[in-house]
Amino acid sequence: MKKQAAKVLGYIYLCGVSMNVDFSEQELAFQQEVRQFLKEKLPKDISDKFKNDLHFEKDDFVRWQKALALQGWAALNWPVEYGGTGWSPTQKYIWNNECAVAGAPAVIPFGMSMVAPVIYSFGNEEQKKRFLPSILNSDVWWCQGYSEPNAGSDLASLKTTATSDGDDYLVNGTKTWTTLGQYADWIFCLVRTGAPDVKNQQAISFLLIDMKTPGITVSPIYMLDEGHEVNEIHFDNVRVPKENLIGEEGKGWTYAKVLLTHERTGIAGVANSRVALEQVKELAANTQHLGASLMENSAFSHKVAELEIDLLALEYTELRTLSDVSTGKAPGPESSILKIKGTEIAQSIDELKMEIAGNYALPFVDEQFAYGYEGASVGPGAAANSAPKYFNHRKTTIYGGSNEVQKNIICKAVLGL
Repeated sequence: MKKQAAKVLGYIYLCGVSMNVDFSEQELAFQQEVRQFLKEKLPKDISDKFKNDLHFEKDDFVRWQKALALQGWAALNWPVEYGGTGWSPTQKYIWNNECAVAGAPAVIPFGMSMVAPVIYSFGNEEQKKRFLPSILNSDVWWCQGYSEPNAGSDLASLKTTATSDGDDYLVNGTKTWTTLGQYADWIFCLVRTGAPDVKNQQAISFLLIDMKTPGITVSPIYMLDEGHEVNEIHFDNVRVPKENLIGEEGKGWTYAKVLLTHERTGIAGVANSRVALEQVKELAANTQHLGASLMENSAFSHKVAELEIDLLALEYTELRTLSDVSTGKAPGPESSILKIKGTEIAQSIDELKMEIAGNYALPFVDEQFAYGYEGASVGPGAAANSAPKYFNHRKTTIYGGSNEVQKNIICKAVLGL
């Protein structure tokens, strides 16, 4: 592990260009292969949208993910027998960093990184054959059915029920904050199958539900910027075959915890934060403040230096987690550390961008965030979208398990308190 971590120190970013002084010849060759692939296969419109924080459509994600699947690079952490890459932690590290620099969006996690590990770890052979190929090829879009109007951080108190009815379950209840659920073909849900007197954690099961099933209604939740990113999903006597149950009844909470560790690991976003911090430095260097660039301001440069130190420390933790995952282990409690620090660092970077933008962060002109907009933009550089991004990213310390809950997990699982 120390050898892997040492390689991280050799991966340096200068003016947004990645340089390595310590990778092996094979790893350097892999790095060049990745760069060539991104140059040839990453669509320019997708890269431009990602780099400039413009609106994405479903087709943008699907096009890119299908290109990855065709290359065999869509499922970084899957076992090789199901279509995984078989990459080493160093290769995954190289991939994530090169994608961040090139402006390649991350794979939508709900299918590839969240439900798939549950299916290949706890599902039966028929379920693996049925669901994994379509996830790998991005033929089916998944969404997550966890949070409810009265069950968020206290997820075990969920009320959505799945009542046995012959060969089926009848599902009733509501899921909320369902990201991109308006696009979904399937939803994976935590449902209550146990009797009312059964302890919450032992009454929950993990169910896969076709979104085309009669009785399902999707209600959009519009954000302050009028964007449609999240939804409520209503289930009214939705009939679901029992063959869609993952594992055993009453074991859903155990499966859900495995899924959440994968989600929290992905939320860290170390590579993207590094690129974003480089953007901050560039923007600050070109922003005048009291007759000098903002980067020459000692208070501002001190904030940047602190974030650079925090990011380096987070990289070590991420690499340890990647090393464990590469051996077939699910991420452990260190995923909570990644989630906490990764989201806090990303939010701090957003705050610095707001500070740089100043008054230019105040106006909101939504049409300028559409690809191909040719009108006048508000403010220089990334000033126009600094406020929408700042406000939208406040959610990151809440979803995937709030950071306060993650601290409790660390206290119990790591510190033994």
